[in-house]
Amino acid sequence: MMIGEYRIGMRTVKTAIAVASCILLFHFTNRGAPMIASLTAIFVLREDWRMTFKFSKNRILGNSIGAFTATLVVLVQNIFGTHFLIELIGVPVAIIFIIVICDLLKNNAGIIGGTAAFLIIYYTIPIDDALFYAIQRIFDTFIGAFIAIFINLLIPYHSKK
Repeated sequence: MMIGEYRIGMRTVKTAIAVASCILLFHFTNRGAPMIASLTAIFVLREDWRMTFKFSKNRILGNSIGAFTATLVVLVQNIFGTHFLIELIGVPVAIIFIIVICDLLKNNAGIIGGTAAFLIIYYTIPIDDALFYAIQRIFDTFIGAFIAIFINLLIPYHSKK
């Protein structure tokens, strides 16, 4: 589809539909902000459902590592107090940890998502309910991935041959 000089491809349209689906689902289930699910849908949606599935696995693993690392850092802060020095040292060490774990698991494609999930969760996590919050954000990642896969199954990619 062309709008003036700009081409809007099918993957762009499917990405927008996936984000809209995340927004609708979260609205009607009263789940809160669809940020993680929408970001996941954007990151994983590819030209077909198989590639979307592959990227989804990487994203889910990376986000899970990032979420649990954020929980660990918050638990350390609960033990030692929320001092700036813990944040200044803990966050960069946590980023190193996420990168190393993703690399060890041969999940280099999950590094950016994992570190982004860590930062989003760490800086928005309710201190009193860290583990539950992290699990909910991992679930949000699954939701976004499944929506992206479903959209790609519903609207298959047709190459111009």
